[in-house]
Amino acid sequence: MANNFADLFEHSVDAMPDRVALIQGDRRTTYRELDIRANRLAGRLAEIGVRRGTHVGFQMHNSIETMETLIACFKLAAVPININYRYEPTELAYVYDNADLDVLVYHATYADAVGAALALTPTVRRSICVDDDLLDAPAPDAIPYESLLAAGKPFRPAVQRTGDDLFMMYTGGTTGMPKGVMWRQEDMWRVLGGGVDFYSGEPVRDEFQQSETGAQAVPSIWFVLPPLIHAAAMMPTFTALWSGNAVMFEPRFDPVRVWRAVAAQRPHVMVITGDAMARPLIDAFDAEPVDASSLLVIASGAALLSQPVKNALLEKFPSTMVSDSIGSSETGFGGIGFAQKDDNPARGPRVQTGRGAVVVDADGRVVAPGDEGWLAKTGAVPLGYYKDPERTARLFKTVDGARIVVTDDRARAESDGSITLIGRGNMVINTGGEKVFPEEVEAVVKSHDHVYDAVVVGVPHERWGQQVAAVISASPGRSVDFDALRVHIRSHLAGYKVPKRIWVVESISRSPSGKPDYRWAKEYVAGRAADHAAD
Repeated sequence: MANNFADLFEHSVDAMPDRVALIQGDRRTTYRELDIRANRLAGRLAEIGVRRGTHVGFQMHNSIETMETLIACFKLAAVPININYRYEPTELAYVYDNADLDVLVYHATYADAVGAALALTPTVRRSICVDDDLLDAPAPDAIPYESLLAAGKPFRPAVQRTGDDLFMMYTGGTTGMPKGVMWRQEDMWRVLGGGVDFYSGEPVRDEFQQSETGAQAVPSIWFVLPPLIHAAAMMPTFTALWSGNAVMFEPRFDPVRVWRAVAAQRPHVMVITGDAMARPLIDAFDAEPVDASSLLVIASGAALLSQPVKNALLEKFPSTMVSDSIGSSETGFGGIGFAQKDDNPARGPRVQTGRGAVVVDADGRVVAPGDEGWLAKTGAVPLGYYKDPERTARLFKTVDGARIVVTDDRARAESDGSITLIGRGNMVINTGGEKVFPEEVEAVVKSHDHVYDAVVVGVPHERWGQQVAAVISASPGRSVDFDALRVHIRSHLAGYKVPKRIWVVESISRSPSGKPDYRWAKEYVAGRAADHAAD
């Protein structure tokens, strides 16, 4: 079994070549057409020196060309490196250098930032510029993508590929510098690509089962909204393609355009990331309702949905299943939960575990039901962090002969086999000896009707060491009654968990994957007086 991403894709091409694979606006490409263009690109990349193990950066928003680039790299057993297009030149230069990029493929709209970053990292040997509908910018020092691809041959490259070929995902997390998480492709396929059934937990028979089953089924359309530079979008996209379905893209997250596309294209699955996408989608739908009856599933990954958002989705789309998944670049899929109305917002997200997700103690051993510990993953786990053996040794361990990755997430093992997430250990607020997890407080703050979004951080305090503080944005057309908000929070949480300092902002800064930007929040509160303070 090869189990390289390109092999799995080619199996689908061979089984159903004339099916639509990708949809972007008015553009459609079939599996055969996508395969041929990826072959052309792979051949030309090989001519400029891309081969097994070569690191090829892709600084691209969602598009058909982005998928062509990824598939072409996997066909050569090269390693595509996701580059966050929101980064500034100095941040880009850090990732280019840390990831040892040899070649960079980027959309024209990022040309200025790319040029400034490349000036700081001369080790990037070649750059390839893709025209896009956002900006048709000249790129005199880059190879034009279409010209490069047009000269390529339509045949599949003769490269021996294996399940050991490297998959790498750069993740910034919530703190610290971006870091590359290294996986064997077969392991990533097993935990996040359908190599193990998401619901039954059973491994598929072989590398052909997904495409064979897909060829016999009626294809569905998956509308993937998160950016492909994150695993929360890339892996659902590949999962859909490996099983014979079509994937829809928008180059930017625009809620109004999203709903218009839903009405026009009638997708069956919508992939989102938490409240950061769900709330604007709800607002846009309220302002301009469309026929969304085609949606069978709204699936959130990478960032969990708050209870008020779950309630709203279930009310507006009663025939649609709403799911919430946990996972990360370090763990892959960890478990899935299905939204229910009016759960206690202070309870914490609860998921049914999947594919080796467990709660362990400080020694890496599984805790008893009812006990708290660290969320961990057994079975198929990453190889480690790229060029960071110290951090690799800290998180990736061998316990009783089994390899395990222990995350920074605190969790509780429940008696029914599920796991309740408590919060990230590296973000814990220590106030007077009591530990407060920001996520727990955020969930309750966001459950108030007048609060649209919130991020919770710790601020220095002379007596208590730290105090709980919140940065919030108000719901449209609402103002925040701080006293009423504190009463609401106190009805769910202990007094020491209630934010003592509150700042109100126009909008909360989040990453493209929807995760809170805690560094931004800490910098914001450090430079100004709170809008509300209480001791």
